Order: sequence, then C-alpha cells, then structure tokens
Amino acid sequence: MIKKLRDFNELVMFEHSIFSLPFIFIAMIVASDGWFGTPLMILGVLAALSARNFAMGLNRYADREFDAKNPRTATRPSVDGRLSGGSILIFTIVNALIFIVVAFVINTLAFYLAVPILMVLGSYSYFKRFSSAAHLVLGLSLGLAPIAGVVAVLNEVTLWSLFLSAGVLFWVAGFDLLYSLQDMEFDKEEELFSIPSKYGADATLKISLFFHLLATVFWAMFVSLANLDLFAQIAVVFAALMLAYEHYLVRKDFTKIDRAFFTVNGYLGVVFLILIILDRSLLWKL
Repeated sequence: MIKKLRDFNELVMFEHSIFSLPFIFIAMIVASDGWFGTPLMILGVLAALSARNFAMGLNRYADREFDAKNPRTATRPSVDGRLSGGSILIFTIVNALIFIVVAFVINTLAFYLAVPILMVLGSYSYFKRFSSAAHLVLGLSLGLAPIAGVVAVLNEVTLWSLFLSAGVLFWVAGFDLLYSLQDMEFDKEEELFSIPSKYGADATLKISLFFHLLATVFWAMFVSLANLDLFAQIAVVFAALMLAYEHYLVRKDFTKIDRAFFTVNGYLGVVFLILIILDRSLLWKL
C-alpha cells in the first residue's frame, strides 16, 4: 500500500502543488481581509488537491503512448508498469468526484462552477494534439485557482481576482514554455503542437519573457484594484525579479531548466503569499 501511494505521489508530482496553492490562499486572504477560518482552509486545500490530482491523472492517462517514447518521461509510473491504466482512470474519476462534493459543501456558486472547471483542467491533456495554445490552457487551468479562492469566501467573482488570475495564467504559460524546450525535438518527431516545436527556441524565449512581463503587469493591477499596501507591492517587485532570474538561468544554460522551473517558481509563489499575509496582518494595521 505504501509503495502504491508513493507511485501515485510520483504520478501527480504532489510537490508541484506549490504552484497553485499559494495563489488560492492569496485570493482567500484578500477576499476576507485576513484569516478566512480553518474549515474553509481545509475545504480549499481539498478542492485544490483533488482538482490537481484529476488534471494530472487524466494527463498521465492520456499521454501514456507519448511518455513511453520520450526518454525524459519513460520512467513515469504510468509508463513503466507500476500503475495500470485502469487504476489511473479510477484515481482520476475519484478525485473529480471529491472536487465536486467539496465544491457543493463550500457554496452554491462553487458547486455550479465545479464541472466547467474540471472540463478546462481536462482539456489541456488533449490540446497539444492540435494547437500550440496548450501552454495558455495550462496557464488558465492554474489561473482558475485564485477565482476559486474568491468564490469560496465571497460566493462571487471580484474584478481584482480576475487580474490576479490573469497574472497566474501568464506566469504559468511562461514557465511552461521554458520547460517545454526540453521536448522540442520530440514534439516535432511526434507531430505534437507546442510553441518550441513550431517556432524554435529563440522565439520561445521571447514569447515566454513577454508572458512574464504580462504576469507582472496583471499582478500590479491586482494589487492596485484590491487596495493593497506596501508588502503587496514588494511582492510584485519580488516576483518580477524572480522571473528575470529564471530567464537568466535558462538563457545561460538549457540544462538549468529544471532549476528554473521548480526552485525559482516555487519560491515565487511562497514568498508572494507570505508578503500578502504580512500586508493583511492586523499587526501591521495597528
């Protein structure tokens, strides 16, 4: 049982939750102007993890054929025999049901949005078969997280949450472009659609940089529209510096893509969250 749990953990790469969870909590903190309560925190975590498990499970199930051919992905549990297609499909369906049930418990609007959100999350797995816009679909999938956080607290969608989400969309799409440089030649051979395979590495680096500039602009607009203070402004500046460092690493050496992808972006989300917590802290308002 422990071995199977480890295999499923490797399948969905649980540690990558660091990219979406901070921005869900950022939205919830700003929406509630402080602490939003332990019950809602637990429900938010359950919703985020089950949605991500659904998306990753479906992606791994749909991509088994391609992953088996790609040396970078050939050792994934979905390919090397550790997890059967049937078990992955059951895992995916169970997490979809968990997400819908949690959304129902949260509030009415969350429940109404649950299935449409799952449809967006699931579409990424198939988009790269016919469109290079798959990077933006992945960005949208994670960009829905802040909107979901606001809906959980307020039972409505605010304007500032749309700008926060747009920032996440272009942040994720930008670093996915960098990450996909590793599979540029493979995507060409398999006739999979991606910006690197279609336009090349130089154009991909420029598009990624443009996306990250957009992310910074949208986050700055979020801070302004939500009437946040100094620490939130510092968060935007910090994010811009981290994204600049990410591009420096990748342009200098493509072998550092993993470092740029995991380490830099992981710190970006966590530090952004910490600074928003400080910004909304009652201690700083007194």
